[in-house]
Amino acid sequence: MRIAVLISGGVDSAVVVDLLQKAGHELHLFYIRIGMDNGEGDCSAEEDMEMCSLIARKYGLPLKEVSLHEEYWEHVMAYTLATVKKGLTPHPDMMCNKMIKFGFFEQRWGKDFDAVATGHYASIREIDGMRFLATAADPVKDQTDFLAQISYEQLSHLMFPLGEIPKAEVRRRAAEARLPNATRKDSQGICFLGKIDYADFIARHLGEREGAIVEIETGKKIGVHKGYWFHTIGQRKGLGLSGGPWYVVRKNVRDNVVYVSNGYDTHRQYGKIVPVEEMNWITVDPFADNAPEPWRASVDGTYRIAFKNRHSPTFISAMMRRRPDGGYLIRTDEEVQGIAPGQFAIIYTPDCRLCLGSGMISLPTTGGRHRHRRRGNKNATTKPTDK
Repeated sequence: MRIAVLISGGVDSAVVVDLLQKAGHELHLFYIRIGMDNGEGDCSAEEDMEMCSLIARKYGLPLKEVSLHEEYWEHVMAYTLATVKKGLTPHPDMMCNKMIKFGFFEQRWGKDFDAVATGHYASIREIDGMRFLATAADPVKDQTDFLAQISYEQLSHLMFPLGEIPKAEVRRRAAEARLPNATRKDSQGICFLGKIDYADFIARHLGEREGAIVEIETGKKIGVHKGYWFHTIGQRKGLGLSGGPWYVVRKNVRDNVVYVSNGYDTHRQYGKIVPVEEMNWITVDPFADNAPEPWRASVDGTYRIAFKNRHSPTFISAMMRRRPDGGYLIRTDEEVQGIAPGQFAIIYTPDCRLCLGSGMISLPTTGGRHRHRRRGNKNATTKPTDK
């Protein structure tokens, strides 16, 4: 096969090159460059490109550096900033995969190859003539939650050679092949942001505006923050409060107020109802009239799923149903910590093997778990209303 391999300079994509080269495929390597939002270069990108060049020379393969700078800032970071400004929690890595790696790159370069391969920890399974996105053998490294917004068309042209290989084995193979990046640390940053600090990036674009941190049970002001956009539901660190742990449980965008609750077991950080909209079904839509029988929702309109709302090896069992307005409602079997509107609900089959797609977690309806009684603070001036 003639394969385009997206390499990053990291060990995972380098091992992909080694595996596919040994399998006898014709490989062409591509590095996607995204610069800083001020037009300057990112020093980590220079290091990455140098490592990519070493890999290309080691295997005698062509390497092409392609720029998707404008597309990234127009589609991924514009989405991120708009989402944060609304008081929601964005997922830029998911949008980067959908729009950049498997969107613009595929349309301009990837389409000329039999397949595009990446170092993602995910698998692809063929069932009844259909391709499904499947979880990786390594549950800790599994990245299907970052891929759950791609389309079936995109999935059909992808390869994930590391899907059945645990991370420790990838490191071992890299050392055995004497890859120059065998011991290089994994990147922990947001997709293509390199060494840019996320909080600094948000401050640069949205600025700072002091607001109150309020204990939600009492309405008492217990601290200040620099802007609601720096905080997300379920957050525990970075609040600067003593006597913790304190968790962000709600935000009032209009008044720039962050509400917190105290204690490891506070019920305010948990919920069992997850409203979802803008659902993306990759291969089959269980709620569609023409859904194949093995995948079709029950006659009562419910569908048993496994579910994630963050990058984690842990799955949560739940039931899903479609609302009359076209949205969805997930009811989990156990309480979920930190349900953050704007983040994505990742939907899996009950055996946790297949990723069926994802939808954006929406703001809760009035009532429900966010209603509460204010307890005896007559001096409180901020009501926990709005978003």
